[in-house]
Amino acid sequence: MRAGRVRVDQELVTDPARDVDETDAIFLDGKPVKGPGSRVVYALNKPAGVVSTARDPQGRPTVVSLLAADGLRLYPVGRLDIDTTGLILLTNDGELAYRLTHPKYEVPKTYRAVVERAPVRTRAVDALRRGVELQDGPTAPATVHKLGADRLEITIHEGRKRQVRRMCEFVGHPVKRLERVAIGSLELGDLPEGSNRRLTEQEVERLLAIS
Repeated sequence: MRAGRVRVDQELVTDPARDVDETDAIFLDGKPVKGPGSRVVYALNKPAGVVSTARDPQGRPTVVSLLAADGLRLYPVGRLDIDTTGLILLTNDGELAYRLTHPKYEVPKTYRAVVERAPVRTRAVDALRRGVELQDGPTAPATVHKLGADRLEITIHEGRKRQVRRMCEFVGHPVKRLERVAIGSLELGDLPEGSNRRLTEQEVERLLAIS
């Protein structure tokens, strides 16, 4: 801007504090500059061994590296453990990410777990439903369905570190495999592992409606 290369509505602008909005046409060296564009949200089926960050100092694959987003700067909405698979969202919208992850909005997240020491007894299921006492405090009541002798579907509204794994271990059934299958109204469905798809605006609005 100080070099005189920026124009707003063909007016030369050298002050970085100049306010603009979506109605202004911005030019750099005479070429139009695209704005940040609309909100973009992708659903990704995260494989095991992939970290839920934009970059990893250890050089491990990241959720962002699995998604070719045409130069968009995306970041994950919340996290999944490196050994947990399933649904994770990536977006360029910080407000959306905040509303989907902050505890006060209580967005439900649903997981399917394969556990050890089958069969899972009614006593363990009831304890998970009531909430259990972890080192960082009691968990809120969860929605729990028994899908098989060693399979549980658990919906929680919190986002503590490794929470579902710790809950299951507390009731005597350490987790062997864990997959997140839904965030709010959005389901993983048949999206292949490692694949992604862009959400429609209607899907995003439904997510926001519950937060």
